[in-house]
Order: sequence, then C-alpha cells, then structure tokens
Amino acid sequence: MRQTICLRVISSLLTTTMRSHTYYDSMGAARIMAQVIDGKALAKEIKDELKTKIHSFVSLGHRAPSLRCIIVGDDPASHTYVRNKIQAAIDIGIDATTITYDATLSEDDLITAINSLNTDKNVDGILVQLPLPGTMDERKVCNVVSPEKDVDGFHINNVGQLCLDMPTIVPATALAVIEILKRYKIETFGRNAVVVGRSKNVGMPIAMMLHSDKNHSSGLGMDATVTICHRYTPPEKLEFFCRNADIIVTATGVPKLIKASMVKPGATVIDVGITRITDEQGKTKLVGDVDYDEVSKVAGAITPVPGGVGPMTVAMLMHNTFEAARRLRQKESNVQ
Repeated sequence: MRQTICLRVISSLLTTTMRSHTYYDSMGAARIMAQVIDGKALAKEIKDELKTKIHSFVSLGHRAPSLRCIIVGDDPASHTYVRNKIQAAIDIGIDATTITYDATLSEDDLITAINSLNTDKNVDGILVQLPLPGTMDERKVCNVVSPEKDVDGFHINNVGQLCLDMPTIVPATALAVIEILKRYKIETFGRNAVVVGRSKNVGMPIAMMLHSDKNHSSGLGMDATVTICHRYTPPEKLEFFCRNADIIVTATGVPKLIKASMVKPGATVIDVGITRITDEQGKTKLVGDVDYDEVSKVAGAITPVPGGVGPMTVAMLMHNTFEAARRLRQKESNVQ
C-alpha cells in the first residue's frame, strides 16, 4: 500500500513537471509557468476521431449525418461563427448547410421553418444561431427545435435530462469544458470548483456536470464540490471562493475579471469568456475573462483566448451532430 501511494506521488510530480515550463521573474527567481491547454490541437484530435467514426457509419449503409444552421439577421460575428461551424462539419463528412433569413422575419415564420426541419427525415441536427432579433423570444424558439435534433442542447427536455444525470444532448460549450478536463486528466474527484457565471446555456450546465455523480447513466459527472458565482457575488467573496478553488471556470465576458491574486497556485483555470476589445495601439483583439499573462504564472494549467475553449466548442457541436444522427438511425431501426 505504501509503495502504491509513493508511486502515485511520484507520477503526480512527473506529470506536473511535464505539464509546465520555467520562467524567471524580475528578481531572477525561477517560477513554474502553467501548462497551456491547446484547444486547437485537442479540437483537431476530436474532429479526426469523428471523421473516422462518420466514415465507418456511412460504410454501414447510413447516409451522412446532416446539420442545418439557421441564422436570422446580418450580425457579422454570428455569420462568422456559423461559417466556422459549417466548414468544420463539411471537413469531417457531415452534410451541413446554412439557412439565412432577413432580420424582418417574424417569429411565427421562423417557428414554421424549424418545424419543417423537425419533420424532415433527411435532417439530423438543427442549430439556431443566437442571438436572435429582439422581436423574438429565444427560449420559445429553442424549445420548438425537436429535442432529438437539438444539437445545441438548449431544449427544455435536454436541459432537464442533464440536470437528472440522464443521457442527453449537452450544450457544446459546457461539454467542451468537461472534455478538456477529461482529456488533460485534470483531477476533479472531491476537488473544489468555482464556476463564475450562471447563464443557462454555459455556466449552469458546466456546474451541473462538475458536481454530478460520475456513476450515473450519463457518465458526465465529475464529482467536484461546486460553488457558483455571478454578478451579485461581492468582489471580496469572489476572490475568496476562487482563491480556494482547485478548478476555476469563468464565463462572464468581463475582461481580466480573474486576477493572479485570486488564483491558488497550481489551480486549473478554464476561460470561456470572449470579448472583442481595442488595445492601446487601436487594434482590436479577442480576450477572455482571465488576466492571462499574470494568471499563467500562478496556475497549473490554463486555456488561452483565443485558441482554448472556442475551437473545442465547435468540435463538441460536431460530436453532438454525429450522436444525434446515430440515435435517430437507431430509433428508426427499432421502429422497423
């Protein structure tokens, strides 16, 4: 028993060493930099796996999984996101197309269009790009999408099943965070985790999976002790909770909200936030919620922005689309 414990300690130390590198501070003292979690590389790995699965799926006589992305209006960022999703889907063998509507489209007409896709047996996944025009009720629209084709995981049925630890389609960004923790072998069992942000599409599902029992049927539970912070958490309390966390997941869209002083040495920091800012030179750039340059000198592992959770979100959306197609074919076979 003692030998086993010693081996585990040695293994842990070796892993930590391999996951970090050294820098020297202004006083010349050596410091350990955090391991940078490469979301781009991990996303490529997952998409390569999916490409193989889809090839095998089609070789069994199934048609290729299909995805339809609906976008309403002319928001440039939304169009960029959808283009990236469509290209990623096509690259791995998914039949993906964009359906574009003018911002003047009525909510009723959008619902009619979604219902048409719900009943189309050649469509496996439906994605409604958010945000929608202010004249529409996003929650109502998301609940029109068939739960079986809801690759965003926003339908009330899918959210409810997630909360009950049942197999379901999980929101892609939340699933991306969990997949990062799993694939980078970040220990979560019994650890303290803080989720900063309580949005129903990101913060809430991340918190649900982090605290859930791993032994339940979904297999997504991480068995952590979770604290959820939000806009009304006093700054001193936010710092207290973060400082005592082994894992921090932040998704607020507030640049540099998480400072180095708020991070326990060696903690894992997952930055979901993304904001476009203009720097001192007048150039625009994307930043996260974390003061990356300083926090990376304290944390054990950290995701960059861009290049962290973003690429993984697209990869997990592809995962959801394939899973939706697989389950629908299985259902069709059972009916026959």
